[in-house]
Amino acid sequence: MNYIGEHLLPGQLGHFFAVLSLITSLIATIAYFKSNKAALPQDKQSWLRIARAAFLVETISVFSIFIILLFIVANHYNEYFFAWNHSSRSLQPEYLLSCIWEDQSGSFLLWNIWHCVLGWIIVWKVKKWEAPVLTAVNFAQFCIATMLLGVYVFGVKIGSNPFILFREQMPNLPLFTNPNYLSMPRVHEGNDLNALLQNYWMVIHPPVLFLGFASTIIPFAFAYAGLVNKDHTWTKDALPWASFSAAILGLGIMMGAAWAYESLSFGGYWAWDPVENASLVPWIILVAGLHTNLIYKSSGYSLKSTYLFYILSFVLVLYSTFLTRSGVLGDTSVHAFTGADMNVQLALFVLVFLVPALFLYFKRLKEIPTIHKEENTYSREFWMFIGALVLCLSGIIIIAKTSLPLFNKIFGTKIAEPEDREFAYNQVQIFIAIIIGILTAVSQYFKYKDTPKAYFGKKIGWPTLISLVISVAISMFGGISFDKKGIGFLIAIHVAVFAAVYAVVANIGYIWIGLKGKIKAAGASVAHIGFGLILVGILISSSKKTVLSWNTTGFAVQLGNDKENPAENITLFKNIRTDMGKYHVTYVTDSVNKHDRKKYFELKFENKRSGETFFLYPDVMRMNKGQEQPSANPDAKHYWNKDIFVYVTSWTEGKKNDTTGFTPNEAKVGDTMFYSNGLVILNKVEIDTENKLKKTEPGETAMILDMTAISKEGSRYPVTPAIAISADHKSFRNMPDTVVAQGLILQFNKLVDEKAGKFEIGMKEDKGANDLLTLKVYEFPFINVLWIGVIIMFIGFLMSIQQRIKKRGGKLIAAD
Repeated sequence: MNYIGEHLLPGQLGHFFAVLSLITSLIATIAYFKSNKAALPQDKQSWLRIARAAFLVETISVFSIFIILLFIVANHYNEYFFAWNHSSRSLQPEYLLSCIWEDQSGSFLLWNIWHCVLGWIIVWKVKKWEAPVLTAVNFAQFCIATMLLGVYVFGVKIGSNPFILFREQMPNLPLFTNPNYLSMPRVHEGNDLNALLQNYWMVIHPPVLFLGFASTIIPFAFAYAGLVNKDHTWTKDALPWASFSAAILGLGIMMGAAWAYESLSFGGYWAWDPVENASLVPWIILVAGLHTNLIYKSSGYSLKSTYLFYILSFVLVLYSTFLTRSGVLGDTSVHAFTGADMNVQLALFVLVFLVPALFLYFKRLKEIPTIHKEENTYSREFWMFIGALVLCLSGIIIIAKTSLPLFNKIFGTKIAEPEDREFAYNQVQIFIAIIIGILTAVSQYFKYKDTPKAYFGKKIGWPTLISLVISVAISMFGGISFDKKGIGFLIAIHVAVFAAVYAVVANIGYIWIGLKGKIKAAGASVAHIGFGLILVGILISSSKKTVLSWNTTGFAVQLGNDKENPAENITLFKNIRTDMGKYHVTYVTDSVNKHDRKKYFELKFENKRSGETFFLYPDVMRMNKGQEQPSANPDAKHYWNKDIFVYVTSWTEGKKNDTTGFTPNEAKVGDTMFYSNGLVILNKVEIDTENKLKKTEPGETAMILDMTAISKEGSRYPVTPAIAISADHKSFRNMPDTVVAQGLILQFNKLVDEKAGKFEIGMKEDKGANDLLTLKVYEFPFINVLWIGVIIMFIGFLMSIQQRIKKRGGKLIAAD
């Protein structure tokens, strides 16, 4: 069958380059390996030229794949399954890049791109280490290239071809019997990008995060080079790379936290989601390796640990790739891919690096230089090593808990996830934070090898006292009273606040006390200050996070998320000013933005104390990709010391045509009638001769029932149903009145007994008569301390990199 409108050439070219990148990466791996092993200089150079040529072709192929794939997506060539499944014609152009890394193959491609970039920096700067380091890099390239093949070998599928046609991916669909299937609306429009990814953070966060993932192979490759060549001088050259990797990976992780804070509706920035954990653990182990590397550089200790940590940091990146892409975490994470057809290949990707690296490590273990004399407990290297071990322990605990679904799958067990996932992690990690905070504070005040006790006590005294005063002030006057998990955990929070403040103050002090104000040499201290601020921000914002949206109206709706507590969600009626603790909140209006296809809700906040007024615009977006519940995107009002954070948990559009009947009730002045959420009192009856209601026509006179509705919560609402009587008293019409906040409508039906003063009043409860909006509102105190800490820590890493490059003669990696 000849299909109409298909563009086959881009896909054919793309697949050609995918195969070419596979072949050339293998050639480059072999050539670099041979160059490293060659004994004669001319043989080394000959193999090196072949390796570089192959690497160049490989790089061109990888970038060509990306350009072609982006071209296909941008032009909406929906004959390709990738373009149809990850984009749509109504998608905002700025999110086209996000379409690439929504798919597994696209994110692998991004990983490959960064390997190419990093590889050429190594080629540019390296003399001694190029061959062994790029052997490891190109072998990783080869493994990743297999993920983009999508071919069957002996009935086993290898990789996923991003250039497969829609009709080849799903050949049994009836629509492909139509040669003009591309004109069909469902195909022509496209399946769209996942609603959660339609956010500016998802354009910049994945490239940064994958640069961090990709960069972890460089310290690993240096460790491989040291082991295979029995040359342990690599550690000085690896330091700037390890610092760069830690900086970028850490930044990428926290960009993900910022995305979660701005785009997800769990009310925070970190939820110990398995995918979050899987990216965090390699960073923790890498930072541990960076510190043992520094120990070895300055004292000769901890080389074995440095080898092991650098190996594990990259292997854990591969393991996190397996966890998040194999489908193992599909039921426990909102971020995980579900690609079970690549389980074996992903597992082999981990093992093919883990097993040979550990084999080589243990084979060379006795040959690795070691100082057998124990470190002095009053030395910097001793406490830095303790800190590295604590970090390693933290990583082990996190990855063990995260791997529970895999453990259950392998061993057939049914160990349940903890009911409170966050606390299950926090109850352990808070003690890790205490230890690391204190060690971050005191370690730099020790000298390498030995420190006089009097010197240490003199230098650390003032920072300790200042930190104690500040942390006690925070504990006493900061209102930290998080007692939901018991007094023990609350005490741990206060101790952790001291440790975090101590890390900040002591490192600020060290810049002047230890470094004599030499800021250019203070990269490590600046990074530690940033880390301490991150801990302060996490502890205060989390422990003092306050729910503002307590349900004071007594009106509850069915919430879309069963994890939401109805008592913590307030329901607003459109245009009704509602009391919400510190604020009056009004649901003003809503509208649909055709550009980004989101429904925005305009909320007016009025601070009762200060009188300040501001508006917030949380939104919801129709979910796709088989997810039924709409995606709620929060909005926040940012202050220097807090955020007011709001997101929608439910909304209901009012009925346009009301068919509910009134229930008649007889009452006289002073009588009480009841409705489901309270009572109504008839205060008095009056004749409206001055047209107070502004509802009567010329010649009409209104008889008004002055009534008060009182809810169970004590809220009072005036309500005035009336009847308009014509001038000749021959006709009348009802003028019902509504208590919108209670969904209560009252109607003056008739006068039953004039002598007894008895009236018939119709009562109707209709909660759907008006637009409803249910919100969750938090106050995050000092959340900005966290984000400032991230920026400062990143700057500190960059300062350290610059400092080490300067020490190495202006070269990123030495040329000796």
